[in-house]
Amino acid sequence: MGPYSSPADGKSANFLDLISQSVSIRRHIDLLRWLQSDVQQFLPHDILLTGWGDFEQGSLQHDILSELPGVRSYAIGSDSLPFLLGKFHDCWTAASRNPCIVNFREFEYLLGSNSLAGSLGSALRTMRSVLIHGIRDERSSHDCLYIFLSEDEIPHAPAGTALNVLLPYIDTALRQVKHLPQQGRHSSAPPQNAHEDVFGLSERESEIMAWVAMGKTNSEIGTILNISGFTVKNHMQRIFKKLNVYSRAQAVSKVINVNLDG
Repeated sequence: MGPYSSPADGKSANFLDLISQSVSIRRHIDLLRWLQSDVQQFLPHDILLTGWGDFEQGSLQHDILSELPGVRSYAIGSDSLPFLLGKFHDCWTAASRNPCIVNFREFEYLLGSNSLAGSLGSALRTMRSVLIHGIRDERSSHDCLYIFLSEDEIPHAPAGTALNVLLPYIDTALRQVKHLPQQGRHSSAPPQNAHEDVFGLSERESEIMAWVAMGKTNSEIGTILNISGFTVKNHMQRIFKKLNVYSRAQAVSKVINVNLDG
């Protein structure tokens, strides 16, 4: 990849062309092609990871844009992305919501076998540095986070300047793209069911039970929901009491029976 540059480097005409192209993007593939075109002159990157929603609750959707093999939005292992997105969001808020660059090696402990598996996890482990910035949507009180990952080192000054200028147009392009089929549901929150009303489970408890029914462990659920495994255990104890059961298998069976009965 070439050196990082900003629109002030004598590329104003090219930059204006990029802006005009962004407003006509409607398809996911067109967004990827646009990001891989002259955008790379200003923001070279290998992977663009985006996340939006309620970062405090871990109720997020995500998208991944990359030409790397197997690095796709809903590849194997991507169901654990909310945890990683939460850590990136912490970095951004710690930087007073300004563009920030971090060494991705600092996050490598998050990419163990229980975090991001498959080709996605393998590709992320080759990344060296990360440029993070976001946009706050005051209407929904939610953030939209953009994470540019590169196998090379990202110099802060020119990359941050380019990102400050380009991000609103990247954000606009993403909002115009039709959602992928998997984005019809929240990636970090399975659909809620009748057991909320029948047993008096809270939204979080119902969410945890949905993952338990899918065979997830406390540790895995904690990673997905960006909470500790100990917190999940405490939720499970309250769920057992409400359901009047003594094991995960009994809890799942009781919930499933209620759902089948409508």
